[in-house]
Amino acid sequence: MATNLLEQLREMTIVVADTGDIQAIETFTPRDATTNPSLITAAAQMPEYQSIVDETLQKARRELGSGAPASEVAKLAFDRLAVSFGLKILQIIPGRVSTEVDARLSYDTEATVAKAREIIAQYAAAGISPDRVLIKIASTWEGIKAAEILEKEGIHCNLTLLFGIHQAIACAEAGVTLISPFVGRILDWYKKETGKDYPGAEDPGVISVTTIYNYYKKFGYKTEVMGASFRNIEEIRELAGCDLLTISPKLLDQLRSTVDELPRKLDPAAAAGLDIKKISIDKETFDRLHAEDRMASEKLTEGIQGFTKALELLEELLIGRLTRLESQETLDHAAEDIFRVYDLDGDGFVTREEWAGTDAVFDAIDTNHDGKITPDEIAVGLGAAFRLVEA
Repeated sequence: MATNLLEQLREMTIVVADTGDIQAIETFTPRDATTNPSLITAAAQMPEYQSIVDETLQKARRELGSGAPASEVAKLAFDRLAVSFGLKILQIIPGRVSTEVDARLSYDTEATVAKAREIIAQYAAAGISPDRVLIKIASTWEGIKAAEILEKEGIHCNLTLLFGIHQAIACAEAGVTLISPFVGRILDWYKKETGKDYPGAEDPGVISVTTIYNYYKKFGYKTEVMGASFRNIEEIRELAGCDLLTISPKLLDQLRSTVDELPRKLDPAAAAGLDIKKISIDKETFDRLHAEDRMASEKLTEGIQGFTKALELLEELLIGRLTRLESQETLDHAAEDIFRVYDLDGDGFVTREEWAGTDAVFDAIDTNHDGKITPDEIAVGLGAAFRLVEA
């Protein structure tokens, strides 16, 4: 009797959770997890993860000092937030987490290397071995060259935003640990370009990953292939047997709830017998092939721009969150000062007799109407007054 598709898939492929949602990772218990700027930005806005965001901001404030502008504090927190989520994720999964270098550095080899080293240092400071982290870098020529340097230092890389065989071959020749070809985004491009639907094995994204997988296995490259960015479970079924597949919680749930046979589609032994021509990639060849592949060129540029927008949004969110946090801290300190003035007997409450203000104000602050005001009630009252002034 057939089991569900997710169980069968796990027998031939390593399943990775494509999310920054820690609760979803706990639900599906993948071996590895991968995130990107859009996923981290989305997770950072969820109420259940505000504690991670706030803790990261507060650490950044302490590090830079009280006089640093909010924008500088938010920038430092932004640099640390992906690692903060990564550390939480690593408490759940047994394997590796992918953490992305700032997409705005995608065409700068030296800056990418420096940022990757900084990310690894942050993990190391928290006691995490480099073997449990994949540095995620866009598959530009400059990004691939950065990964080549990092791999020689023992820093493992996941090359993302990969759409063409030329990118994949360059990554393999650079000794990259893992690549993430984007199945769904390739499909999106072809559907928009042609107006056609592409079922099952005809899906251009499926064909691209299959071609890359067979090339790697044919020529014995150690670089792992991790299909990414799926639009439906049919794409996943067609890539059963791929080294890894990174899948969103929505599609993981569909796989888990579908009972059917799942035949293996990708196999190293079958790839070894294929007639495939080997290609050597230098920068000139890479640039030429990239220019000739309009889909890969457009999707790489679009992907970097999209991740950049997500990063800019996250920076804005962090500045706003820091401002609210520090406004609340100011209110809390003001409340403590006011409370000490009125708590004449030091019993931890301000009674109506101790209160020197009007009864109307006392009654407004005494929200539970027990005839005593606590420090928390004063802080809430000040916060309400502050919001009225803001409005």
